[in-house]
Amino acid sequence: SSGEFTLWNGLTFNFETILQAHDSAIRAMEWSHNETWLVTGDHGGIIKYWQSNMNNMKAFTAHKEAVRDISFCPTDTKFASCSDDVTLKIWDFAKCVEEVTLTGHGWDVKSVAWHPQKSLIVSGSKDNLIKFWDARSGKTIYTLHSHKNTVSQVEWNKNGNWLLSGSRDQLLKVFELRTFGELQTFRGHRKEVNSCAWHPFHESLFVSGGLDGSIMYWLVGNDEIQGEILGAHEGSVWSLDWHPVGHILCSGSNDHTTKFWSRNYPGDLMRDRYNNTRYVFDKHGGDFEGEQEEENMFSSVPGLGSGVQSNINVGNFGNRERDNRERDNRDNRDNRDNRDNIPPSKKEKQPR
Repeated sequence: SSGEFTLWNGLTFNFETILQAHDSAIRAMEWSHNETWLVTGDHGGIIKYWQSNMNNMKAFTAHKEAVRDISFCPTDTKFASCSDDVTLKIWDFAKCVEEVTLTGHGWDVKSVAWHPQKSLIVSGSKDNLIKFWDARSGKTIYTLHSHKNTVSQVEWNKNGNWLLSGSRDQLLKVFELRTFGELQTFRGHRKEVNSCAWHPFHESLFVSGGLDGSIMYWLVGNDEIQGEILGAHEGSVWSLDWHPVGHILCSGSNDHTTKFWSRNYPGDLMRDRYNNTRYVFDKHGGDFEGEQEEENMFSSVPGLGSGVQSNINVGNFGNRERDNRERDNRDNRDNRDNRDNIPPSKKEKQPR
């Protein structure tokens, strides 16, 4: 709520600078596709342009109330914004001029996403609706009535055919663009879904964050949760985003922390509070309850584990050389002891 930027180093995971960017809470941040510009929106409806070195280049009032989301068009020449003032707006990036105002939602518009190839915009609102818009004319193309509560986030898959939505009704849904039909519903969150993000390379993999601080991994075509981090945060997970290469996931939470998640190191037995998904974490006591179902954990999430069961205890790999040396030493001692215990009459005479 302070309006500050914290710029993090993605290699050392240290923050490089803290900048007072806005006078009110920052509600939306979006990098352009060419990674040259950062556009931010705050609780007062102000939008600002930033260069990659964090120089502020433009600032203007875009909405009457809080800006909730921002999305660039494929060419970065335009971007869309949505707000609690019930509207979406399309802007000329270079001129900072509003081109079209999209009206049709009956309540706060919480999320907006521009199609990765087409002149098509989708939005999710507090009125439980998902709307598709023609970016040129500003007219509604289609409306989905699939959720029973606020649509917190909408996200296009890079294939351009799948739309992912997360809602406060605890559900995630994937829709197909060609038919505007529901492809699959994902159930598993115990509280509201506040954020979701597609993996940049694995087409069917996505991740979601909930009000209870949990992070879950999903695969299109599988109803079951592929991975779950219970108690990933102590507050609601408001934002999720992948590293462009896809090996690191970043999460931001209402507990005032930013966390970076990656695959486990080789030999990691995954018995801590974050990795062992088969323990039930008691948030009140801070302890683990229940028994572990299996000794070894196996992930089937692409890029996050092999998904192949093995009987080898990988935790012993690092000690193999030491174990071999100890075994050889024991064998040598046993041989010496046996040789010393042979009766004198049976010992061979040693040549002088």
